[in-house]
Amino acid sequence: MCGDQRVLGSGGWSGGTGGSDELLELDRILDTGPGFDPAHRAEAAALYWEAFGGKLGRVLGPAGRARAFFGDILDPRFAIGAVAGGRLVGLAGFKTSEGALTGGGLGDLRRHYGTAGAVWRAGLLSLLERGVEPDILLMDGICVAADARGKGLGTRLLTAICDTARERGLARVRLDVIDGNVRARALYERQGFEVMETQSMGPLRAVFGFASATRLERRSDR
Repeated sequence: MCGDQRVLGSGGWSGGTGGSDELLELDRILDTGPGFDPAHRAEAAALYWEAFGGKLGRVLGPAGRARAFFGDILDPRFAIGAVAGGRLVGLAGFKTSEGALTGGGLGDLRRHYGTAGAVWRAGLLSLLERGVEPDILLMDGICVAADARGKGLGTRLLTAICDTARERGLARVRLDVIDGNVRARALYERQGFEVMETQSMGPLRAVFGFASATRLERRSDR
């Protein structure tokens, strides 16, 4: 992760989702074009930070600066969004060889954190990087607004991600879930994702706040 290459295209990390006790009535799911409209960019950044601030807070905080950074870099071409009541309530990103929801590079970090701040942040963020693999769509984060959880939205976003993989001719979908995100992992396993491996964070636990991450995969045509 050097120069202006992606520093947050880690892929797979999952945020708050939830169960499916009652379905949320949506205005639309944006799965055939940009995943969110320009008017929803600030909401997308807030959703992403709500989901991942616990993991990234020590590196990209404080919250206001982090939301501004994500508002700058999130790429809607690699996202599926869910809108309810005119508000963006869910977001699922993905990563391909063409880009990722959390693109961004050293230059973007420099604009928000200064030159010195950009350098050490880029180094730490590179440790979360997950590379693109042949025939696999890498999920680049999924997040659901707190008041929209437990209403089936996480499941619908996952379905849309798998549909996107299939439409792109990719056989499998991959994501990574951290050890403390028990509800999200249960949702993924209910949707057919299978555990492939678990990776320890070692001493980086003190930086990112989780001890391990588990890789899960499923076929896109299930």
